[in-house]
Amino acid sequence: MLYMFAFDKVGVVVGDLYFVDPEPLKGQESPEHGVRLELRLVEQGELVDSVYAAYPVSVGRPVWRADFLESVDGRPGSFDRTHHHPAFTGWDPGERVFVRELSADPMGWLGDRLADLDGLLEAARFPADTAGPTDAAQLRGAAPEIVDATRRLLERVRAGELGNRPEGETPAPLPGQQQALVRSGWL
Repeated sequence: MLYMFAFDKVGVVVGDLYFVDPEPLKGQESPEHGVRLELRLVEQGELVDSVYAAYPVSVGRPVWRADFLESVDGRPGSFDRTHHHPAFTGWDPGERVFVRELSADPMGWLGDRLADLDGLLEAARFPADTAGPTDAAQLRGAAPEIVDATRRLLERVRAGELGNRPEGETPAPLPGQQQALVRSGWL
């Protein structure tokens, strides 16, 4: 499932995720599931046919990511794999950053981050004008709704409705990796 909140030049996408890391950190070899949230660049296209036509909408490059993940075989609510990626290089995230406050109060931490678009852009090495003139205020105003959508998705993951292992054959490992990439979800 994917939620999208779009503003002028930035937006937030939130979706469920099941993931087996092909290069796990020590002690994090088991599958993980939960919710991934990304701050992304967005663009509304031009009308194509008529005044009644739908606008094309593009969801572009990621700016920042928060992963509200837990080990599949762990205790629900542990947030034992919860981390964020303050910056990306192109489409690839930087290293996982584990923050005590993020695991202790994930939804409060998320609300605080969403209220500081300028700080997120600066940490991600994006210029301030990456955002539109009203994006920070709109994101701050939508933060409670985004946090609520994230919380609801987490509840559905824990209930076994979302964030499950993909059905079918397990793919072969990619060249240079010991384990195949196993991942389901939009993000």
